[in-house]
Amino acid sequence: MDMNQDMDLDQALNTHFSGRVVRKDLTKLIKEGANVPVYVLEYLLGMYCATDDPEVIEQGLINVKTVLAENYVRPDEAEKVKSFVRERGSYKVIDRVTVRLNERANRYEAAFSNLGIKDAEIGDGIVKANEKLLVGGIWVIATLTYYHEEGQKGSPFAVSQLKPIQMPNMNMQELFDGRAALSTTQWRETLIRSIGMEPATLDETVQWHLLARMIPFVENNYNVCELGPRGTGKSHIYKECSPNSILVSGGQTTVANLFYNMSSRRIGLVGLWDLVAFDEVAGINFKDKDGVQIMKDYMASGSFARGREQMEANASMVFVGNINQSVESLVKTSHLLAPFPDQMIDAAFFDRFHAYIPGWEIPKMRPEFFTNRYGLIVDYLAEFFREMRKRSHADAIDKYFKLGNNLNQRDVIAVRKTVSGLIKLLYPHGQFDKEAVRECLEYGLQVRRRVKEQLKKIGGMEFYDVHFSYIDNETLEEHFVMVKEQGGGSLIPEGPSKPGFIHTIGLSSKGMPGLYRIELQVTKGTGKLATSGLWNSSAAKEQVKIAFDYFKANASRISASAKVLEHDFHLHVVELQNTGPLNNMALSSLVAFASGLLGKPAQSQMVVLGDMSLGGSVTPVASIAECLQVAFDAGGKRVALPMTSAVDLPTIPAELFTKFQTSFYADPVDGVMKSLGVD
Repeated sequence: MDMNQDMDLDQALNTHFSGRVVRKDLTKLIKEGANVPVYVLEYLLGMYCATDDPEVIEQGLINVKTVLAENYVRPDEAEKVKSFVRERGSYKVIDRVTVRLNERANRYEAAFSNLGIKDAEIGDGIVKANEKLLVGGIWVIATLTYYHEEGQKGSPFAVSQLKPIQMPNMNMQELFDGRAALSTTQWRETLIRSIGMEPATLDETVQWHLLARMIPFVENNYNVCELGPRGTGKSHIYKECSPNSILVSGGQTTVANLFYNMSSRRIGLVGLWDLVAFDEVAGINFKDKDGVQIMKDYMASGSFARGREQMEANASMVFVGNINQSVESLVKTSHLLAPFPDQMIDAAFFDRFHAYIPGWEIPKMRPEFFTNRYGLIVDYLAEFFREMRKRSHADAIDKYFKLGNNLNQRDVIAVRKTVSGLIKLLYPHGQFDKEAVRECLEYGLQVRRRVKEQLKKIGGMEFYDVHFSYIDNETLEEHFVMVKEQGGGSLIPEGPSKPGFIHTIGLSSKGMPGLYRIELQVTKGTGKLATSGLWNSSAAKEQVKIAFDYFKANASRISASAKVLEHDFHLHVVELQNTGPLNNMALSSLVAFASGLLGKPAQSQMVVLGDMSLGGSVTPVASIAECLQVAFDAGGKRVALPMTSAVDLPTIPAELFTKFQTSFYADPVDGVMKSLGVD
């Protein structure tokens, strides 16, 4: 993007959105001095500096600085401001105010967070007009008065006037006309500049992720999580950019605060804010046992039951957190939702997420990513977001596309919501074509598929259908949508492995299917066996011993020249997916002994399934469909299965079973031959 186009966009914004845009470097200039949310600063800048006339801007900046210097309360100057109020009788302050009902005195009391006044009297009318004062509090310009007489019970401070800092009214037609005058790219860049970022320095994929962060502002009941490294600005937009969203820092939270307080009969955060964001998901902790359950209920339907009442609300839920390992290692060994607390790691809970924004694709914030050009004033933007919540574009897909058969009802709802949100953001005026819908649809499928891929790892076969696609109504072509991080780097390497190295899959002691690698070293010796990596599990040691005894007794059937008693064996087990100790590994250990002694590797990308008893009878594979799914995800191409598992084949989805070259074996020695590819 060249400078001329930048200048054009600045001019276009000042022409079509005059009085609604501000130069974003002014926000940065003042922000560094005052710890006020961006929307408060830009509210003031909008009053004095919403123009491109340098002289007006200069004078406006002086005014803004004066207002901030005189009326914004710095916590360390609180006493000075209180004395002003006392001397002058009344004084205007800019501060964050929360209100509580003092039942004993039967009156509302306002607490000013920077000023440190806890119990200023405030009229019922003001509180009724601004309900958010009661939950979470809001930034306001308030007029404080001071009146003191002998024997007075309450505080001498009172609030006589209060003006919340947000746009008084919104003319949507003006916004639609302005949007229609810009190209889609220009408008996308305007949105990104409005939250302070510079699109010219960011990849287009990153710009889409930044837009995705805005979807919960325009879409009701939209649930999204974003996990990624620190310093990528994940929580900034939820805290600074809108008076309609609230950021709950990780930690203890209660059902009463979030949903409904039975004793005061007040609805909680979800009823009064458009968006509730949780920072640091790892620390979320419900005091109530049913907290996660109510949240699940709410995220699925937008309603929840407390006591006898069924309550409705339309706040979107956003979960933000840090991933400390590399994404590659998480994808291979665990799942990308691992940072959530244990009580939340539950497939049914995550299934309610409409999108998962890949925070690791967004670069860490550096100075050149912040813009110095024009963008919309943040609270104008916030008001536009709020108005768009009343509209829906969930049916935008149907005119041009159908969704593939791997999407279940929840997936369809999720994708529709994401598409609707992106269209509200990019095409608020309702004019968009097929390509516009396609772009939004591909993004929506991708962020939902990322959720489903993790569900497959947590919940198993129930979620095996992750191959998301859409069908073009005109050409009837089916397009599949991939998720970047699921690609390449499989756990089972291509090509032949070393002799004595065998991959197997079985259920761990926790009942989870997992992938394990047996590594055998063979040295000159006298037929001794040593083991390591067996989790101090007596069951696992017993299994290896069964395999070794069977191997010694039947070595001649495997190879006439095998001299077991002239070698020592060291067997080591590597757990590749953190699933826990493996219970059934006698048969795979037998294959490893044979492979190591004969110096013959297993067939490439072979996975050995099944088990054997001490007497040499073969036992079927438990949870065969799940085990094969794990084998496929890990990069397995061939499987050796016991004949006894043939009866379970109907439980395996056909499209999964056909991904493998399958060999059936009748007894343990046959199992060794099939795994090593010996005729």
